[in-house]
Order: sequence, then structure tokens, then C-alpha cells
Amino acid sequence: MADTVLYELTDGLATLTLNRPDAMNALNIELKVALRDALRQAADDPAVRAVLLIGSGRAFCVGQDLKEHIGLLAEAAERGDGGQVMGTVKEHYNPITEAIATMPKPVVAAVNGVAAGAGAGFAFAADYRIAADTASFNTSFAGVALTADSGVSWTLQRLVGPGRAADLLLFPRNVSAEEALELGMVSRVVPAAELADEAMAVARRLAQGPTAAYAAIKESLAFSAAHGLVESLAKEDELQVRAGASDDHRIAVEAFVKKQKPTFRGR
Repeated sequence: MADTVLYELTDGLATLTLNRPDAMNALNIELKVALRDALRQAADDPAVRAVLLIGSGRAFCVGQDLKEHIGLLAEAAERGDGGQVMGTVKEHYNPITEAIATMPKPVVAAVNGVAAGAGAGFAFAADYRIAADTASFNTSFAGVALTADSGVSWTLQRLVGPGRAADLLLFPRNVSAEEALELGMVSRVVPAAELADEAMAVARRLAQGPTAAYAAIKESLAFSAAHGLVESLAKEDELQVRAGASDDHRIAVEAFVKKQKPTFRGR
């Protein structure tokens, strides 16, 4: 992987570190491509059972690199195709968000600082968000005359409700970690000095868990968000039949009967 994203796989846990600390991990083309490809690699690798996404330096990710963006806008204007610059949504942001939200393994976002625009969107797409007490969130889009991307129109209202989502998108502002916890934007808030250890502990626990069951949980939540009760019950039945046939289910039941801790295989 490119140096803009550091990729480390240890004991089933893939740690992806956004690595443009001097630019607060702003999303230039190089970083977007590297992150997209790293997430696809983690999703496809059977040795990966959980993913931890974190930023280096003092920010998680401030979103689009506007210094690069303004140059691309100028070049596009000269060619007369200014709208083409936003092809990055289809080429980069959508695949990144989809990979996080749909990969058949849990993704933890450790928000160590500012998460703005698409950076916030990537965090919202994760299955579990743990934030430093110094972190903050900002949708940012309307501030630069843009609409939501990176899945924020879908994820944010499911986290905080449609009314609050509209407020945060129409009137962008910094949301502190404490308020983010109250709103349901994050799962936990910890002191900044403890974030790396706490996030690693959560991610490692997931990496040692029943991976196939986690995949089914992700699938059932996504399905039920867009379907009614009857359809959701049918989906639960389908997924439970699959989970019930897994090695991990058998291992867990046998361990329970023996009053032992199960050692999951991830299948």
C-alpha cells in the first residue's frame, strides 16, 4: 500500500492508518485510492477478521483536500467540464464507504481528532466508533456549497434521527465528542491518551470473535433498515440458518455446555 495508508495485519486484525498527519489526513487522490484499495484487500482477505481504522497525528480525517481540489476545479474550468471533478464521489468515496459498511467483518473507527466531511462519513459507516475526548465531528458539506456524500445522507439519520441529521447538514458545526456520544454518533468516548489502547482492545476482541455471525449481524441490520417487519423476519430466518450451520456456533455451544471459553475460528 502507498505510504498515505499504513496497513498492518496481526492476529486477524487489519489496522489501517490514514497517514497524512501534516495535512490532517485530508483526502487527496493518492490517499483516497490507497484507502479504497486497502479496504478492498481487507474485505477479501480471509485472514482478516476485523478492521481498525484510525488517523495519524492530531486528526482522524478532515475530508476532501481542498488545496488539491481547487487546483482540479481550475483545470476543469479551463476544459469546460467542471462537474467532472466530482467524479471522485463515484470513483473513491462511494467504494470506500461501501467497503466499510458491507465487508463481512466488523470495522472499528478510532476517531482521534477532527472527523469532517467525508472523514466523518467514513467513521459513520463503521460498525463501532470510539472517540477520544478531544475529537469532534463536522458534516462540513454545506459550508463549501456541497451536499452530503460518503454515505452521510444514509448513515447520519440512522444514528441521530432525520431531524438532527438535517440540522447538522444544513447548519454545519463542530460537534464535541461528549455531544456526539449523547446524540448516538459514537459508541464510546475515552481520554485521548487511552484511545489507541482502548480501540485496539475492542478491535482485537472482535477479531477473535465469531466472524461469520458478525457478518450476518451487519447484513441483517442493513436489510432491516430498509424493509418492513415481515421481510426482516424472513431475513433473520435465512441468516440464522446460515449461522446455525457454522463451525463457530457448534464450538460456542460445546464450550457453553462444558463451561469453557470458546475459541472461534471465524467460520
